[in-house]
Amino acid sequence: MLKVGDSVVYVPDGSKGTVVEILESLYHVVWEDHFSSWEKPESLRKQEPTPH
Repeated sequence: MLKVGDSVVYVPDGSKGTVVEILESLYHVVWEDHFSSWEKPESLRKQEPTPH
C-alpha cells in the first residue's frame, strides 16, 4: 500500500512522481514535470530507493 511521500512510477509510461494525497482508493500524484493527477493504485508502482 502506498502512502503520502512515496516515490512512484506510472506503469503505462514510466513517468516518476510523488504521492501527495490519498482519497479512498485514488492517489494524487505530482509528476516530475509538475503536472498532477489522480491515479488508481493498479497504475502505480512504488519506486524503491536505489542502494548506495
